[in-house]
Amino acid sequence: MKRVFSILVFCLGAILSFAGNYPFSVDKSGKGKQAVVFIPGFASSGEVWKESAGRLAEDCTCYVLTMAGFAGVPPQEESSFEAWKCGIARFIEEEKIENPILVGHSMGGGLALAIASDFPDLPKKLIIVDALPCLMALTNPDFKPVDDKDCREMTERITAMDEQQFARVQRMSAASLTTDTAKLDEIVNWGVTSDRETYARLYCDFSNTDLRERIKNIKVPSLILLESNFKNIASAVEEQYRGLPAARLKYAGKGLHFVMYDDKEWFLNELSGFIKE
Repeated sequence: MKRVFSILVFCLGAILSFAGNYPFSVDKSGKGKQAVVFIPGFASSGEVWKESAGRLAEDCTCYVLTMAGFAGVPPQEESSFEAWKCGIARFIEEEKIENPILVGHSMGGGLALAIASDFPDLPKKLIIVDALPCLMALTNPDFKPVDDKDCREMTERITAMDEQQFARVQRMSAASLTTDTAKLDEIVNWGVTSDRETYARLYCDFSNTDLRERIKNIKVPSLILLESNFKNIASAVEEQYRGLPAARLKYAGKGLHFVMYDDKEWFLNELSGFIKE
């Protein structure tokens, strides 16, 4: 009860914005005792976790989210990174999901880090997949978020694109995110069917997020699974996770951002092994 109250206080504004609804759809599977909450990345569907949830089905109960406005899920007003963080925390409490393991990819990994930072007693473990505490700090280590950042210019630019232009942008982006050509059309379709305003707002919002100090509050065991290219800038990556000294950082042997596709067996073995520890 005390923890529920702390979430209500911490997230009051976000909770009022959603008026009783969660800012995502949920697909529940499995019947195991250990709960796992899967959070997909930017403009992605929960389908990205299909094989992962399938691997855990015998031992875990899996809650696979798709955020509102992404991949065909109807959008909600007032969507933001912090509001989504609060919505996931509130879902865990209200649905009485005891000490879940949070698994997040990309922006979903950022959400998992934010939840564990602000509600450190909520999760049991974290598995962060190809995500950093501060995306912009890779190119600017001294990056500082801007208060009340104005995202109107980005929103207007993205919403002004016609369908063909937007689809080309999605295909160019997806080609740099996976080596699995069989998954390319699926990833493109998730972006194309995302709500443009949500897409622009969350891209702007997440780009203005810095969790490097906040992660010092995290108490639980954390596994960070990163694409192979991050090995080339390992010192910069490890510097971002300096506030989480007990975290295990591991790099895939091949592939790009969608490591659950590009180095599938490595990823699934790391996922299931850490969960079973």
